[in-house]
Amino acid sequence: MLDKVLGKLARQHDDNLLVGFDTADDAAVYRLDGDLALVQTVDFFTPIVDDPYIFGQIAAVNSLSDVYAMGGEPTLALAIVCFPDGGDVEVLGKMLAGGLAKMQEAGCIVAGGHSVRDPEMKLGYSVTGRVHPQKFWSNAKAKVGDALLLTKPIGTGVISTAIKQGKARQEWIDAAVASMTQLNRRAVQVVREGGFAVHAATDITGFGVIGHLREMAAGSQTTIRVHAKQIQLLPGATECVQAGLIPGGLKNNRDFAESCVRYESKLADELKTLLYDPQTAGGLLLSVPSGTVNELVAAMETAGVPAVRMGEVLPKGDKQIVVA
Repeated sequence: MLDKVLGKLARQHDDNLLVGFDTADDAAVYRLDGDLALVQTVDFFTPIVDDPYIFGQIAAVNSLSDVYAMGGEPTLALAIVCFPDGGDVEVLGKMLAGGLAKMQEAGCIVAGGHSVRDPEMKLGYSVTGRVHPQKFWSNAKAKVGDALLLTKPIGTGVISTAIKQGKARQEWIDAAVASMTQLNRRAVQVVREGGFAVHAATDITGFGVIGHLREMAAGSQTTIRVHAKQIQLLPGATECVQAGLIPGGLKNNRDFAESCVRYESKLADELKTLLYDPQTAGGLLLSVPSGTVNELVAAMETAGVPAVRMGEVLPKGDKQIVVA
């Protein structure tokens, strides 16, 4: 919605604005000097779990993720709080404590924030990070021949729906929470420490796997082939789809993006559906030289990051996404 409105506004030109809203990137990048650029993002949302501390953790991880998706390092954050009149301030305190714990884990300072009265609770953060102005990642620079890897399993959208309806098994909840509270920091560190090249990157969040791949394909003027069966699924994700526990965002994602997809092989309906599942605090999607992808996946696994190779970049064809 916002991109359509912003697209009608007059552009502000600044040579130091390296990434703005002209592309579908995850954050803005602004150059301060030859060695330092700021990465700026904001995100907030309603609770998806019952525990306020865990919700705070997830909100922080989700907000930090866009900085990591640009190859940056989070530095400073401001909390954004929507809270009802008469709400239990102890609940708010637990939410903020959970968020602070993850911000501290990321080495990011929470310097304050802003609150408004709202009947529905919401929490998120505006996060400022830093990156070298010649070393940030974009989702619009994937190269033909690249391999794609994904650093987390998918399925948080359908499992969150099951949680809200009281139909999620505890083992499903535990696995989803473990994934959603895992920072994408370690994945970026593995890339940087190993000297691996990343041509393009994004994080898998509200638009689902297909939606974010579509943005990468469009920005890079390529087609992307997805090996759907290689993508890891959270425990319970398939069962949630079978039970009809489908979030509205999944349906919207499918309506918006499926016309851009060609299916080359028969997929189980559950897996096909999960490709459109909106993720919270999802993994990084990296487009890397094919000659290094196996080494990078191995390095990720050694570091405790559950990365898998799940696609490749092709010359631009009649469809932006091909699902194999």
